[in-house]
Amino acid sequence: MHDRSRELEARAKTGCRNGPSGGVELYRGNPNHMGGIDHTMEDFFEVKTVAEAWKTLCSHWTPVPLGVETLPLLESLGRVLAEEIRSREDLPPYPRATVDGYAVIARDTFGASQSLPAMLRVVEEIPMGKVPAKALYPGEAARISTGGVLPKQADACVMLEHTTLLEDGTVLVEKPVAPGENIVFQGEDIPRGRVVLDAGRVLGPYELGALAAIGQTSVAVVKKPAVAVISSGDEIVPPDVTPAPGEIRDINSYSVAASVVKALGTPVLLGISRDTYEDVRRFVEAGIERAELVVISGGSSVGAKDLVLKVLSDLGPPGVVVHGVAVRPGKPVILAVCRGKPVFGLPGHPVSCLTAFDLFVLPAIVRAYRVTLGLERDELTPGPPPGRAGLLHAQDGLLVGGVASNSVTARLSRNLSSAPGREDHIRVKLRNDDGVLWADPVLGKSGLISVMVDSDGEIVIPPEREGLRAGEEIVVKLTNPAFQFPVRD
Repeated sequence: MHDRSRELEARAKTGCRNGPSGGVELYRGNPNHMGGIDHTMEDFFEVKTVAEAWKTLCSHWTPVPLGVETLPLLESLGRVLAEEIRSREDLPPYPRATVDGYAVIARDTFGASQSLPAMLRVVEEIPMGKVPAKALYPGEAARISTGGVLPKQADACVMLEHTTLLEDGTVLVEKPVAPGENIVFQGEDIPRGRVVLDAGRVLGPYELGALAAIGQTSVAVVKKPAVAVISSGDEIVPPDVTPAPGEIRDINSYSVAASVVKALGTPVLLGISRDTYEDVRRFVEAGIERAELVVISGGSSVGAKDLVLKVLSDLGPPGVVVHGVAVRPGKPVILAVCRGKPVFGLPGHPVSCLTAFDLFVLPAIVRAYRVTLGLERDELTPGPPPGRAGLLHAQDGLLVGGVASNSVTARLSRNLSSAPGREDHIRVKLRNDDGVLWADPVLGKSGLISVMVDSDGEIVIPPEREGLRAGEEIVVKLTNPAFQFPVRD
């Protein structure tokens, strides 16, 4: 393992879990209540903006570095590179032809045409995978195939279709070529010593190809953060159970776990917690023990069975740091730090749950990667992203909030209203009408998973706006299909 990898591994072993400690200013009241906190819901539910909520969470939580592991090339697909990779050799290692034809000295072809071709003597046919036996001199050419090694002193290639070979071994060149035409110089693709990939790059097919090209057969990658996933509620049953009246199958465990995978984390599905203080606490404590982050859906809405809030406040300090965010859907979000780890209480309704995941869990995963890479500084802390997981690497070499550049511009098909001071996330379906891309809002209650499935993307009405007008040009963050694979139109 390289020095950089050892440094990151050491940081993972010695990093401090705890952020700033202290009381939670949201809680006021009788210290004789459970956990020394007054659990009156009116006191808890103090709404923050999305940015304020994120900043509050970060002020109480510093991620522990995730550590580094070395993997074979193919096993590193979709992983985050832990150290920069420099090429130890030139690529290509020799000048190569990019066409089938003849290697030439370019100046020998100047002025050539069909009516007055340049006449060159063919001195060699260069076999693939072999080094040329001869150097070229003025007036000479060598037959070469695509990818073949260029002979010394040759500086261009003439395409085969622009030549005519005579029986006496003379080739007629009917079109001139410039120096460097139809060839790749040694080191032109990747010169020796160049940084091929920066630390923090997510490894995809192109990156793996580049690593293979420079002889890198294994790479150091950041270990994936484990994310515990819990659903809560007496009415929730597993997907393989036929629900009785009043029950509903568990949606969130699977949609959240899939979102974790897409966000380059490892989901740890813990199952369904019942609506008792003891059961919720048992599940949350298991999540804290087994994962770097914990997500529990359900139990965050204002109500009599608001057990998640009580459990998380008791598992501090600091416990709950945010309850309520000025966003729709997803307002009753709980953000907590318990035993040094972030715990996210997400709404039970699927649309609200996944919206809140994108706003808070996703950037928290990114933040854990950034700390591991030594990129975390106050001015670089990513805010909640408006889209889904994608590239974690920006052009400036810094991890950003997990948002890929998968957005399009469209026109809104109808008026949409919003409350000032609230950030609204609205799903839309795209359609092309005479060359104009329109976004049709997919309106539905936050408990309808079909709203997510039937939409192509998401738009955001910012807090400073009271709505959007029909015909207004908007940016749509694409969310469907989750994976671009054109099995059908």
